[in-house]
Amino acid sequence: MHVKIHQSWEKEIGEVFLMPYFKNLADFVRDAYKTSRCYPPAKLIFAAFDSCPFEDVKVVILGQDPYHGPGQAEGLCFSVPDGISHPPSLVNIFKEIENDIGTPYPISGSLVHWAKQGVFLLNATLTVQAHQAGSHQKKGWETFTDQVIQTISSKKEGIVFLLWGGFAKQKSKLIDTSKHLILSSGHPSPLSANRGYWFGNKHFRRCNEYLKSRGASPINW
Repeated sequence: MHVKIHQSWEKEIGEVFLMPYFKNLADFVRDAYKTSRCYPPAKLIFAAFDSCPFEDVKVVILGQDPYHGPGQAEGLCFSVPDGISHPPSLVNIFKEIENDIGTPYPISGSLVHWAKQGVFLLNATLTVQAHQAGSHQKKGWETFTDQVIQTISSKKEGIVFLLWGGFAKQKSKLIDTSKHLILSSGHPSPLSANRGYWFGNKHFRRCNEYLKSRGASPINW
């Protein structure tokens, strides 16, 4: 795996790429992409970083794994390219936005326009084997993305962290709550949402209210 990442992130976390664990991770990913079908496409592994420079980050949304079906993963958590049917969690995200702030349900499932506004869409694991959820977990990605979260927490102020579901909530320990806002709820997956743990969390409204209170522009969800 050749690591090419936006220069703003290279400046903040570049030393990580020289660590032994990351070199082992890079070897694993390189071999995995050579020997099996993996997602996202190799050039999009670091798309979350490339589409949202470090200095622009205002909101962090944390997912767990990339989508593992054909054509779905584009390197941004919960996002799918134009023309791809919306996965169930994304459907529920869009429904909550519509209920919360009135933004109409969109045709496209791509969240690139969020990233361009400063929403950092980070999966804890950045690669996956086709049709095998979680197949690249515990190979080093989580160590890397934990370091990314800690870097954002320590070097920035006034970031909104949206932590959805048990896995994401565990990351709260990496975040300095004295200078950032954490909004947590159940996961938008149908299993959680249909049991009442997602709908009505009003995270999108609350996120924008916090940003505006700090003089930052709100997100056009």
